[in-house]
Amino acid sequence: MLTIVKHPLIDVKLSIMRDENTKSKEFRENLDEIGSLMTFEVFKDVETFDSDVKIKTPTGAVLPKKKLSQKIILAPILRAGIGMVDGVRNMIPTARIGHIGMFRDEETLEPHEYYFKLPVVDNPLVVIVDPMLATGGSAIAAINAVKKRGYKNIRLMCLVGVPEGVKAVEEAHPDVHIYLAALDDHLNDVGYILPGLGDAGDRIFGTK
Repeated sequence: MLTIVKHPLIDVKLSIMRDENTKSKEFRENLDEIGSLMTFEVFKDVETFDSDVKIKTPTGAVLPKKKLSQKIILAPILRAGIGMVDGVRNMIPTARIGHIGMFRDEETLEPHEYYFKLPVVDNPLVVIVDPMLATGGSAIAAINAVKKRGYKNIRLMCLVGVPEGVKAVEEAHPDVHIYLAALDDHLNDVGYILPGLGDAGDRIFGTK
């Protein structure tokens, strides 16, 4: 249930994001572009149907307008997950947006939910987005929160992950497919991904 989305353009853009000299504006732009490129793989099995709306081509042919068969909900984990939303919505402008807020207990290091709101839609595809999949704790807690509300069709879309985080999510939620742009080597002793790209939230919002 793990897919590494390989593409030369993703590799080039990700190398720009890894550079410590890349500023927030360029970091965000490349994140948006990678998010858009990843959608081709994340949503490739979503079916379409012929709607009742008709379109007319410049040659005079009349065709039914195609629509996605499923409603899409993007659920960013606050705060860094917000940085991945626009890239996906560039490709799926009809996607609805929710938010999942998590904070980490400084003593236990366990994630705790402080905010949760998703659109109410029948049988949607919920895609949880977060740039980094490190220990997997926040991703597991977010998936738990989504399932607790009755949503069943769930995917996890991240930029960079490590084997430790992938293993943790797969063991906790074997039914959730994980999509990464890159699988990095390991976590260091303070839980940062190596080689990684630093604190994604700080780099997205220019807070460091």
